[in-house]
Amino acid sequence: MTEISIDESALESMESLLGEQFPDTLEFCCAEFERLGNETIAALGQDKEAAIRHSHSLKSNAAQFGAASLAEVARLIEYNLNNGNDEQAVDAANNLMAQVTGSQAKLIEWHAQR
Repeated sequence: MTEISIDESALESMESLLGEQFPDTLEFCCAEFERLGNETIAALGQDKEAAIRHSHSLKSNAAQFGAASLAEVARLIEYNLNNGNDEQAVDAANNLMAQVTGSQAKLIEWHAQR
């Protein structure tokens, strides 16, 4: 089972900052999580720089919107690729899309309860 962790204080900060634009931005970010996750996985073993770039973007976007466990998986991928630990990056990536899906569900659920 994949543990999904959401930082509600980060979500509340973004909601406060974005106001009425928050729902649309949250929906966009959830789509971006999926796009960046897929692109990270596709680039692994093919284009290391692209995999680093996509995992870095995913890490930043996820952290900003409170998807803490997703940000951590993306951080592990980026860190390992940057340090030549490609096998560990691939191991971390095995959990990436489960984190994306689980984080999307938790973020949408959090917003629906507001």
